Amino acid sequence: MAMAVVLLAVSAFTAGRGHSSRLECGSFAAARAQMTAAAVETSGGVLLVDHLNINHEAGRHDLLCAFYFDLLGCAVDPRKAENLEMGCNSVWANVGIHQFHLSEGETAQVFDGVVTLAYASLEAVRERLASPSAALADSEFSWHVEGEDGGALILCDPWGSVFRLIEDATASDPRGTQPGDKSEPLGLIDLLIHVPYHKDRQPLEGIVRFYQRVFGCDAAVIDEGRKAVVHIGGGQTLTFAHRSDNVSLVAHEEIGEDEDGLIFNNGAHVSMYVSDLPSTYKAADDLGVVFVNHRFKRRAYTLDDAVDQCMFRILDVVDPDAPAAGPILRLEHEVRACVKRDGTKYKSCPFDAIPEVCLINSGAGLDPDGTFEYQAAFDVF
Repeated sequence: MAMAVVLLAVSAFTAGRGHSSRLECGSFAAARAQMTAAAVETSGGVLLVDHLNINHEAGRHDLLCAFYFDLLGCAVDPRKAENLEMGCNSVWANVGIHQFHLSEGETAQVFDGVVTLAYASLEAVRERLASPSAALADSEFSWHVEGEDGGALILCDPWGSVFRLIEDATASDPRGTQPGDKSEPLGLIDLLIHVPYHKDRQPLEGIVRFYQRVFGCDAAVIDEGRKAVVHIGGGQTLTFAHRSDNVSLVAHEEIGEDEDGLIFNNGAHVSMYVSDLPSTYKAADDLGVVFVNHRFKRRAYTLDDAVDQCMFRILDVVDPDAPAAGPILRLEHEVRACVKRDGTKYKSCPFDAIPEVCLINSGAGLDPDGTFEYQAAFDVF
């Protein structure tokens, strides 16, 4: 039975590469209520957006603690707990199966969008908001209730990034969790990402085509053309929209050169686990959007590098129907595999068990000439 589910998922995924429509996921709560464990595991080309990386202001770990841990109720990842104690370097804040990677920078970044976190109840957060830490007083921190019904809370972090907190008791992802203590928020269920305004283009349609053809995701333009929604495994979503004032100056990237003339990006990035890293790499490479960020030590220059390192990066989101028109937006994607070439689990993957579809699509099916054959991957069983 399990193998039949996996074969069906592989068939759906490869069909998505052929530009066929995918199954509708529906709303977050409805999707989670309807999905079986197997369906959650194999619900698309992107299985999980596991973390958002944004820079915080160097030396202000007091603000990180006050907002992410004391107020939001995120859990300290034990792998970076020493940095928090010392007050320097990166800190990881866990949210169920998801994370924030809070890197240190000369200046803090403001994420150009909205981060939505789900809680079983917002009562404890409301109580803490009544008397927030004094450390937040001279920062950009603020909050208000959304709408007349007060069902959601809108918070700005100490540097101005916007968070939307909602109640959804179904939001805990059953596939795994990050190490350490349990977090109060159940999950990072949506990232709203602002898109630059393009006068002579239809950027949201292009974004939909990009995620369909590169990642094999279910994606669509909704809300009378005002939003593009990309469905991720486990009921998670990425939402793309223009700012309400159609401001063109939206920039998620911070591009520079090091002393050796090598390109780096210090901008925000999203990290995601895919069910088929080789095919995703090839689709990105065909569009010319594979990116090597010399900010990080792990660098994938080739498909073989990507399989060996269980990751590669994309910076430019382009319309596959018009790649020569240039990027619709530039947002770095760290694209990860759940499994290593030998079929064992990648150390950072937060899933309790390796999704079977990943074993089928693992680098064990990579031929010496660099081609990828699904049939070869079946030989790992």
